[in-house]
Amino acid sequence: MLSKVEKFLQSYAKKDVPEVKPGNTVRVHQKVKEGEKERIQIFEGLVLACKHGKGTNATITVRKVASGVGVERIFPIHSPVIDKIEVTKKSKVRRAKLYYLRDARGKRAKLKKVENLSIPGKIKEEVPAQNEAQISEEPKA
Repeated sequence: MLSKVEKFLQSYAKKDVPEVKPGNTVRVHQKVKEGEKERIQIFEGLVLACKHGKGTNATITVRKVASGVGVERIFPIHSPVIDKIEVTKKSKVRRAKLYYLRDARGKRAKLKKVENLSIPGKIKEEVPAQNEAQISEEPKA
C-alpha cells in the first residue's frame, strides 16, 4: 500500500521518459526563462551516472566538452523544466558510474558502440544482397 506522500509524488512523475543508461549519448531539452520569454535549450552529452532509480527524484549526470572544458550537469528526470530527453547513441559499458571518463583522454575515453540500435528518426540502410553477388561475378583483370 502506498503512503500519501508516495501517491502525491506519483502524480508528478512523467509517463514518457525514455530508458536512459550510463554510456548513452542524450540530448536534454530544457525550458529556460529569460525575462518574460521562454525558450528551449539543448544540452547534449554522455550520461555518466543515473541515480535514485526510476522514482520521482531520479537524476542523470550528463557530461559534454565545450571549448576544451568539461561541463557536467545533473538533471532531475521528472522535473517540469525538462521538456524531453532524446537518446541519440548507445554504447556498451561495464560500469554503473562512468566517472573515470572525466580524466580519460584519447583511446581510453572511447566507448564501444552498440550496433543494433533503434533510434526514432535514424534509419539504418542495408545493402541489398544483389550488389554483393554482382561484385563477386565481375571478371578479374
